[in-house]
Amino acid sequence: MILFSGIVEGIPVAQGRPRFSTFGGYTRVYDPPKSKAYKKLIQDTIQKKEHLIDVPFKFNLDVYLPIPKSTSKKNKRLMLEGVIVPTKKPDVDNYVKGVLDALNQHVWTDDSLIVNLSVKKRYSDNPRIEFICYDIAL
Repeated sequence: MILFSGIVEGIPVAQGRPRFSTFGGYTRVYDPPKSKAYKKLIQDTIQKKEHLIDVPFKFNLDVYLPIPKSTSKKNKRLMLEGVIVPTKKPDVDNYVKGVLDALNQHVWTDDSLIVNLSVKKRYSDNPRIEFICYDIAL
């Protein structure tokens, strides 16, 4: 059974490395501006659930990246068919981290409830992320 699903249009942004600043002897850690803005876009696009998911669940994430402009027609067709897949950085786990952070306390109570995770990185003419939360109860 599907607990929740969503689509966020636009070029996916991977979670960047944390940034540090020191002021008055204190060190502060913060998200890079691009990562922070993408998390906000996800939250603004996805309606906050009235009742957050509070049971173990399976999370599927599909990341659709734009096709590079310099790609030949033949390779573009192969990319759209899924024969050629994105293998360049950023890594798939960096996309996952940003999405999970954005949806924490927005869709579920804590991302520790995710007991099964599936992620795909593909090319598309329509860059976006798509995700589905599934109940794991039989």
